[in-house]
Amino acid sequence: MTDDIFFAPLSDLNARLKKREFSAVELAKAVGARLESLGPRYNALALPLTKNATDRAKDVDKELKRERYRGPLQGIPFGAKDLLSFAGHPTTWGAKPYATQVFDETATVLDKLDGTGALLIGKLSMVELAGGGGYRLAGASLTGPGLNPWDVTRWSGGSSSGPGAAVAAGLVPFALGSETSGSIITPAAFCGVTGLRPTYGLVSRHGAMALSWTLDKIGPICRTAEDCGLVLREIAGGDSKDPGSAGKSFYFAPQFARKVNEMKIGFAAVDREWADPEVRPALDAAMAALRQTGATLVEVKLPDFPWGALISTIIGSEEASIFESLITSGKVNDLADASQAEGLKANLAIPATQYLKAMRIRTLVQRAFRELFDSVDLLVAPARYGIAPKVSEPLDAATPAAGPRPASPGMRSLIPAANLAGLPGISFPCGFANGLPVGLQLASRPFRENDLLAVATEYQNRTDWHKRRPPALAPVVPSRR
Repeated sequence: MTDDIFFAPLSDLNARLKKREFSAVELAKAVGARLESLGPRYNALALPLTKNATDRAKDVDKELKRERYRGPLQGIPFGAKDLLSFAGHPTTWGAKPYATQVFDETATVLDKLDGTGALLIGKLSMVELAGGGGYRLAGASLTGPGLNPWDVTRWSGGSSSGPGAAVAAGLVPFALGSETSGSIITPAAFCGVTGLRPTYGLVSRHGAMALSWTLDKIGPICRTAEDCGLVLREIAGGDSKDPGSAGKSFYFAPQFARKVNEMKIGFAAVDREWADPEVRPALDAAMAALRQTGATLVEVKLPDFPWGALISTIIGSEEASIFESLITSGKVNDLADASQAEGLKANLAIPATQYLKAMRIRTLVQRAFRELFDSVDLLVAPARYGIAPKVSEPLDAATPAAGPRPASPGMRSLIPAANLAGLPGISFPCGFANGLPVGLQLASRPFRENDLLAVATEYQNRTDWHKRRPPALAPVVPSRR
C-alpha cells in the first residue's frame, strides 16, 4: 500500500474496501504496522491493538463479501485517546498511578464504532489525567511529550497529544480525543488536522475518564471536516449511562446543509494584533478565503466575563472531587509534572461557595451567548495565536510580543468561553508559519454542528491545507501476523 492510503479520506477508504481493492484485514495490518513502527517516534502510541483489529477485520471482510454494508466507517481502523476504556486492556489515563488499570467495560463510543464495523487499532497517548491540576511541561505524560510530526522538537498539543500526532502523520485514518477546555482544538491546530468539539452532552462519556463532569466532551480528530461529520454521526446519541447526556442524535447530511452564503460569521479584527507576527500572513489569507465562501463576516465582541477564573474554578473543583483519593493517598506525587501534582492538591482547598458562584455566573454566560447568536450564526478566531511550542521549554515560557497590548481582548478567550457555554467548535488547518501548521476555529450555537461542518467543508473545498503532509516518513512493511 502506498502512503496515499494512509492519508485518504474515510469515504475513499470505504469505497475501495467495497470494491475489494484490498481487504479490511490487509488495511488493518498495514495501519497497525505503521502505527506500531512510527507511533513511538512521536510518543503517540499508548497501546497497540493490531491483533484485535485484524481479528475483527475478518468479520468485516465476510460482511463486505456478502454486500452487507454498515456505513462509511466499516473496515476503517482508528485510534482512541487512552482515557476511553476498552474492556480487558490497560487504560492508563496517561499517568503512572494508573499504568496497570484495567476495566471490564468498554466505553460507549467505542461500542458504537464497533457496531459500524470500524476497527480500534490502538490506544493513543495523552497528557496525564487530561491535564488535571494544570501542567507546565509537554512531558507531563506516561509516554513522554507528544511530538509534532511537522517538527519533532515541537509539541503536538494537549491533552489529546497522541490523537493529533497520529492523524497528522497518517498513522490512523481518524481518532477520538476529548476536550474540557481546548484539548481537541489545540492538537488539531498544532498538527494541521481537523478536530471537532461536539456540543456538551451530544456524545456519551460513559467509560471515559472524568476530569470535569460539566465540561468534558468526546469528539473526532480527522483529516477533513467531512470525515469529522461521518464519525460524529456514529458516536452521537443519547445514553442513559451518562448523566450528562442530552439525549439527542446527530444527522450528517451535507447535501441538505444550510448554504454558507446565507450565514453570518462574527469575528474580531483585533485578533490579528494578538497573534504572533509570524502567523499573521496565514491568518490574513485564511480570513480572505473565508470571505470568498460567500459568508458575511460581521465584527462582534465576545461577552465580557473573567473566563480564566471561571473555568479554572469549575474544572479545579470538579477534578479535586474526582481525584480526591489520588491526592490524599500521596500517589499524586507520582505524576510526571510536579506542578500538576501541586495544582491538584491546591484544588482541594477551593471553597464550595466559590464553585457555586462560578456555576451561577455560568448561566449568565450561556444567556450572553444566546444573545450574541441572535446577530450571527457562527464565530471565527485563530485556533491558536501562535505555532506549536518547543517541547524543551515550559509551556508557559512564551515571551510576550513587543509593543503595547491591544485594548480589546478580541476572541482570545473563545476556547474557555465556548466550553463554559457548552458550544460546539471545529479547528481546521489554514496555512503555515515557519513550517508549522496554523489553524482557524469556528464556534456555533449548541447542536448546530452541521453549520460548522458546512463552512469548514466549503473552506476545504477551496484550499488544500488539509491535504498537506508532514515531511516524508520511512516506509513501513506490514507484519504477516
